[in-house]
Amino acid sequence: MLPANRLWLSEAALGMLQSLRYYCQETPRKLRICEAISNLEVGTKIKVQGWVRSVRPQKENLFLHVNDGSSLQSLQVVASSELNHRLLTFGSAVEISGSLVTSPSRKQDVELQADQIDVVGECNPVDFPFKIKEKHGLEYIRQFPHLRCKTNAFSSLLRIRSEATAAIQQYFKEKGFIQVHTPVLTSNDCEGAGELFQVEPAGQEKNQDEEGHQHFFSVPAYLTVSGQLHLEVMAGAFPGVYAFGPTFRAENSQSRRHLAEFYMVEAEISFTQSLEDLMKVMEDLFRSTTEHLLSQCPEDVALYHKHVSPGYRDYVDLMMKKRFNVITYTEAINILNSSSKKFAFKTDWGSDLQTEHEKYLVKHCGDVPLFVTDYPYALKPFYTRDNQDQPLHTAAAVDLLVPGVGEMCGGSLREERLDLLKSRLAQAGLDETYGWYLDLRRFGSVPHGGFGMGFERYLQCVLGVDNIKDVIPFPRYSRSCLL
Repeated sequence: MLPANRLWLSEAALGMLQSLRYYCQETPRKLRICEAISNLEVGTKIKVQGWVRSVRPQKENLFLHVNDGSSLQSLQVVASSELNHRLLTFGSAVEISGSLVTSPSRKQDVELQADQIDVVGECNPVDFPFKIKEKHGLEYIRQFPHLRCKTNAFSSLLRIRSEATAAIQQYFKEKGFIQVHTPVLTSNDCEGAGELFQVEPAGQEKNQDEEGHQHFFSVPAYLTVSGQLHLEVMAGAFPGVYAFGPTFRAENSQSRRHLAEFYMVEAEISFTQSLEDLMKVMEDLFRSTTEHLLSQCPEDVALYHKHVSPGYRDYVDLMMKKRFNVITYTEAINILNSSSKKFAFKTDWGSDLQTEHEKYLVKHCGDVPLFVTDYPYALKPFYTRDNQDQPLHTAAAVDLLVPGVGEMCGGSLREERLDLLKSRLAQAGLDETYGWYLDLRRFGSVPHGGFGMGFERYLQCVLGVDNIKDVIPFPRYSRSCLL
């Protein structure tokens, strides 16, 4: 008979051996679908999590396609029919473990031989608005803003937006720009159009202004229409600054071009007296971002060029191949007036260019992005630099027009001459409101300029999407429902 302490040691040793055996078992490695289909982990035990895109049960085998949003391509899963389950349907969320092996099919390089399939979230395919064998257009899926991320088209769009965002940030970083988080709440109407959302707290104490109006702040507050004026503040201490964030316009429109909330890329450059400097940054930004998209998510971009806007890739290649054209506003008016086309809006000198004019000009100039410079001074906001070129009297402003969209970027040199800026503000009755803006010209001011690029319009241009509501995750527009 063994001593008691020897018996206790034997039991402890047995427990340790059992624990060691458990930890020595191969633990499935969790991979994203894009990692699994890269063919680098063949022969290993893996685990994937995602949503079922197709189910094909057979007598002995079960075939699934699973996607987790990391790639347009799904991973084929092969399992014994014994692993089939009534909750395993199109749209259901699953967690699958098994061995990644080389696929005998030519349609994919690898497949997952499943050992275990767990349904994490069920999906009733009858009630689900997207059907497994139907092709749904953008207009149809737009009806389901809370579900459309589950479609191929919109998941591709979200990956493209993510890559474009990263490319824009990288461009400005490489060029030495400083990112500035400009405020969403502001008292400024930078565009001067008066299309503002006013913001007030619900059920809280408010401050009373000189006229007896009550506000949370000392002045009325609005959602920003542009971060430009705040960027100009920072341009007094940095040679290049930029912002990338949401902006808001209270435009009562349900058109294909307008949103109440959208994203703007804005940049301000110090020590420049040249529109050419601004145009170079705009063109370089467009090219750099587009090159990144074409190289980093070619399948997603190709989906749009094949199924949403067939043949549009030719336009993108042309835009990338040729230099952008440049004409003045006066030349643009002459082109429009020489055309045989009948326009809905007038084309007199001094009239603002409308979308129909912009699209015609781009087409007339070879379907290549087009810079239009030197707009009438009266059309531009108070901060735009006066060219002092009587009798026309134009401003140092520039718009970038692109195929299928019209205006994508707008910019100008800023009026750095204090006397001229004071006069313009006084004429507009804004001299007291923008006293702080005049201070920028008094203390170390330099010639500077900047521009803004509508991010959604850029995506429309590159992908060939006609409706701006199809390139933003949650479109906000007049009389629309908010999630």
